[in-house]
Amino acid sequence: MIVVDTNLLARLLVQGVDTHLAEAVHRRDPDWIAPPLLYSEIRNVLVTLVRRGALPREQAIAAATEAVIIMKGEEIPASTPDVLELAFRSGCTAYDCEFVAVAKELEATLVTSDRQVLAAFPETAISPEAFVAH
Repeated sequence: MIVVDTNLLARLLVQGVDTHLAEAVHRRDPDWIAPPLLYSEIRNVLVTLVRRGALPREQAIAAATEAVIIMKGEEIPASTPDVLELAFRSGCTAYDCEFVAVAKELEATLVTSDRQVLAAFPETAISPEAFVAH
């Protein structure tokens, strides 16, 4: 089981340059989990893509449905004190620290491309490239 962030899930859902990398992560470990925030963030990514004309509405709706299937409805709420402490200590956003807090609570790896999170939490976070190569 790995904790995944919104960017990795979005790359799996929407065909693009890094889709192959997200697919490789999913093949290596398909048991993905995240905080409930993931669903709000993925909806926002999809709406933004539709508004920019980069994704048709129907595909966005299908992708949102697919997100729930990929995640198997698995979500773990993050502890507010833990999230705030991680954010205060690292300088990362509270949003990003929700994913870190869940990974720490589950003693799992967070797979993310977020450079700030990778730098602040090297004991918890790993890049998709490193995860696939590991």
